[in-house]
Amino acid sequence: MRFAEQTALFQAATAYMDVIRDTALVSLRRSDLKFQEEQVRASKDRFNVGEGTRTDVSQAESGRARAQSALNTSLANLNTSRAIFRQVIGIDPKNLSARTNITSLLPKTVSSAISIGQDEHPSIQSSQFMVDAAQFAVKTAEGVLLPSADLVGTLSYSDNNQNLPGVTDNSIRSATVFGRVTVPIYQSGSEYSAVRQAKEDLGRTEILVDVSRDSIRAQAITAWGQLNASIASITAAEAQVAAARLALEGVIEEQRVGQRTTLDVLDTQSDLVDARVTLVTAQRDRVVAAYAVLSAVGRLDYDSLGLTGARYDPTEHYRLVRDKWIGLRTPDGR
Repeated sequence: MRFAEQTALFQAATAYMDVIRDTALVSLRRSDLKFQEEQVRASKDRFNVGEGTRTDVSQAESGRARAQSALNTSLANLNTSRAIFRQVIGIDPKNLSARTNITSLLPKTVSSAISIGQDEHPSIQSSQFMVDAAQFAVKTAEGVLLPSADLVGTLSYSDNNQNLPGVTDNSIRSATVFGRVTVPIYQSGSEYSAVRQAKEDLGRTEILVDVSRDSIRAQAITAWGQLNASIASITAAEAQVAAARLALEGVIEEQRVGQRTTLDVLDTQSDLVDARVTLVTAQRDRVVAAYAVLSAVGRLDYDSLGLTGARYDPTEHYRLVRDKWIGLRTPDGR
């Protein structure tokens, strides 16, 4: 149940951040399209007064078409993300906020993440419970080969007097106690086969524990690496955006005095847009990677996140049906 909760919460976090990312990208693409349209108008004005060429106009129109195509793609991606959000969470996304910070919930080091995951991840705990069940299955199979003892007691009373005058006491009282010990000798070997099969199943489940531990360890290391990579990408992208913005301002000023061409402006604008896209994507990746780390250590749950919505309690349904011996209706009235 805890593993299902983790999976659902991680899918919800991913869908949430995908909508925020794609909404931001649509805004960027619209701003870029507006910039490209201004470049088309400016290049046509310069061409009409003899300060530009037909090539400048064509280059600007090409940039506008490219920006329109990128916007269309971003809108399609946003619609897809919104549909997935609806599928995972059950409502349409509205007024989403990007203020999602769970840094305080994360382990301090990758070693700590691995250690916590080995102790708390539900898939490891589940595999350990399977080992316990397999051990009981071995003992049950072995129990069939052990001697069994039965103790049976009976007490009977019979009254045949019928309360008739002159009839002597003709009632009968009897008590019997006997014990029986059964020792299995040979029963076609099926019991021995069942014991061997149970032991093989026990060995298999013990291997699955090691497999689960290795898998969770790999997930923790991978998620931690992705988190650090996204943080580094954000730092680099922020520097890239700042540099590209200054470069664009400089190229536009140089174009006004004839030292730069329209193509130079378009290329620099493209660099700025690419840097902003990289930054938005890295910001989304950082949040998702943080949730991936929580999932890898087994702490992506209702209590750890401090959620306030209604929580599903699996024991509630059990309490409603455990003493229900008859009846066709389910607890919810169906």
